[in-house]
Amino acid sequence: MATTFRIANSMLLAVAMAAAVPVALAQSAYPGKTIQMIVPLAAASAVDNAARILAQRMSQNMGQSIIVENQPGAAGLIGAERVAKAVPDGYTIGGFNDSIMTMLPNLHATMPWDILKDFEPISLVATVEWGLVVNNDTPYKTASDLIAAAKASPGKINYGSGGNGSPQHVAMEVFATTAGISLTHVPYRGATQAALDVASGQVAVAFQGLSTVTSLVRSGKLRLLAVTTRSRLPQFPDVPTMSESGLPGFEFNSWFALMAPAHTPKPIIARLNEEVQKALADPDVRERLNAQGLTIRGSSPEELETATRAQLAKYARVMKEANIKND
Repeated sequence: MATTFRIANSMLLAVAMAAAVPVALAQSAYPGKTIQMIVPLAAASAVDNAARILAQRMSQNMGQSIIVENQPGAAGLIGAERVAKAVPDGYTIGGFNDSIMTMLPNLHATMPWDILKDFEPISLVATVEWGLVVNNDTPYKTASDLIAAAKASPGKINYGSGGNGSPQHVAMEVFATTAGISLTHVPYRGATQAALDVASGQVAVAFQGLSTVTSLVRSGKLRLLAVTTRSRLPQFPDVPTMSESGLPGFEFNSWFALMAPAHTPKPIIARLNEEVQKALADPDVRERLNAQGLTIRGSSPEELETATRAQLAKYARVMKEANIKND
């Protein structure tokens, strides 16, 4: 009987080892084909711009193409679901902002995926610095001008966002609550279109990642009233912070992070994380990201998971206090 068990155990071990060999070989040869990075946001958005800069350098370093594909819609829900349901082999990853990761889960009672269960964190890449912009033809020269106008005509000023639960939506509602004003929300299918419609005068104002609107500000199509950083930015030294504009302590930024489908093998996650850090150390990449209004971060997968849990709790509180709902 003991001999029978030993033979059976030996056979099971042999089968397990045989099955493990192809997996190990596949992981050691990674990447053996093109990697697809799904960005569930509009082209030319802050995350999209950064994703393309990062993907280009990672492709060069890894000797394998990384193709960035935009799939906007429902403030990121659709594209993120595609990543969640992808084969967890390292050939489909997601370039997400923290709206997708920590705002949408607090906005919707039911979700098609769970950010903590259906994804593997790879790395925080950067934070996107933000600003309050208006159409250049409006009379608002400062954030105080906008606040005064909104108080004089409650609900008459429209603002654009990238959709319900997007960072633009959350930032503006927190701003309105803090300033004691009422604005009318006009959600778009992406931050880029919202920014363009502020520039064309379809809506008056928006909070936007500076990566999305810098060229429009430089060309005079948008006026940057204030930045949401703790101190003034070198790119816009003459633009005051929100704190300097009458709202002490008002700060806001958003993330750009890489995620993979749950159950992606740990060695592949480690390799991707290593390549992100290598790309972020490149002087050209750092210069290009900084020029887009991003602050380079980088992290371990574990640090990103911890930050995600903390941000989920933070936005649960913020969105409740600001009464942010799925319009």
